[in-house]
Amino acid sequence: MSDLVCVRCDGNNKDFIENCRLLDMDLDRRVGRVIERDKYAQFNMLDKINEAIVIYRDDKPVAAGAIRFYDEKTVELKRVFVRPEQQGRGVGTLLVSKLIEWARELGYEKMILETGELLSESCHVYEKLGFVKIPNYGAYADMPESLCMGLDL
Repeated sequence: MSDLVCVRCDGNNKDFIENCRLLDMDLDRRVGRVIERDKYAQFNMLDKINEAIVIYRDDKPVAAGAIRFYDEKTVELKRVFVRPEQQGRGVGTLLVSKLIEWARELGYEKMILETGELLSESCHVYEKLGFVKIPNYGAYADMPESLCMGLDL
């Protein structure tokens, strides 16, 4: 893992944007037949993302994710994706750990996220880092296919 470089940026970073495009393609492939994904697009806009991290290996982006303001005490984990060839190598755990660290630096007390049970690998990473299932929040309250999780920082 010492060959990984974590770079803080914002939602305008070209490598972050590309990683989000790959995430959407992956989600379309994995859950698009089961879940109507169009309704989620409004919650995945990049214009309000001020804190993002891109992870590089050999100067090539291999993963990215972000945190976004939810309320004065809470930040939301957004757009986390590890490229397939890097999955299962601890990159996702490193990425989410770095985003948790940044949220703490910014003074947030809680981190929340929305995922789905169909994304078992992601759920495993979140659980390993201490996230627990919480009631679906905000716009996800009426989406039974959503799984929301939270972590006290």
